[in-house]
Amino acid sequence: MASVKIPEQKVILCGEYGVGKSSLFRRYMNNSFTDATDRKSTMGLDHYGKVFTVDDKSIKLQLWDTGGMERVASITSSYYKYSEAAILVFALDNPDTFHILSQHLLDIVTYAENAKIFLCGNKYDQKSRICITDSDMEAFSEQCHNLVSGIYKTSCKTGEGVDEMFSDIARQLTQVNRSKIELQNIEERSFHIGGSGQEGGGGGDILPQDPNCAC
Repeated sequence: MASVKIPEQKVILCGEYGVGKSSLFRRYMNNSFTDATDRKSTMGLDHYGKVFTVDDKSIKLQLWDTGGMERVASITSSYYKYSEAAILVFALDNPDTFHILSQHLLDIVTYAENAKIFLCGNKYDQKSRICITDSDMEAFSEQCHNLVSGIYKTSCKTGEGVDEMFSDIARQLTQVNRSKIELQNIEERSFHIGGSGQEGGGGGDILPQDPNCAC
């Protein structure tokens, strides 16, 4: 019996250096957190896949991280290519990382125009230092003409909100994938129905001509 191929969806992390993208990646990969003082400096793209089940349907989210490359050069368009989703990450305790999100949003719509966009306020554990409010995030979403499909608050340190965010992203991408399959099936049925009437090169029976007709 042939195995069923699980659809894979590329999900990229976007945002300024230091907002916790790599910490979010590690929390997603092995549910761990590494303190800044214990973290080794790494450079290069990294990715990790995890399977989610939504309404008895399986989907694999392939999460990509820049690995700090944004510090030395602009991320190439290949990082965005074929992305089904992009997570805009900022630090809730750093307004500068929030106000620059429009620049990252422009990169996404330019190089990954079909990707669903999600907003993630990280470092939610820094309760006393949070300066970006829910209203600020909702206003940003409205200014982006509602391109943002979900707003989340996470803490890579405690793990709060991380699983919920990725589960919701998986749910939304599963719905998109299901809609694509249904549309494809409709188009295929329409093609067969439309094509069957054209078989033989005719568009219907040809009636004998009336000899008394003056046409």
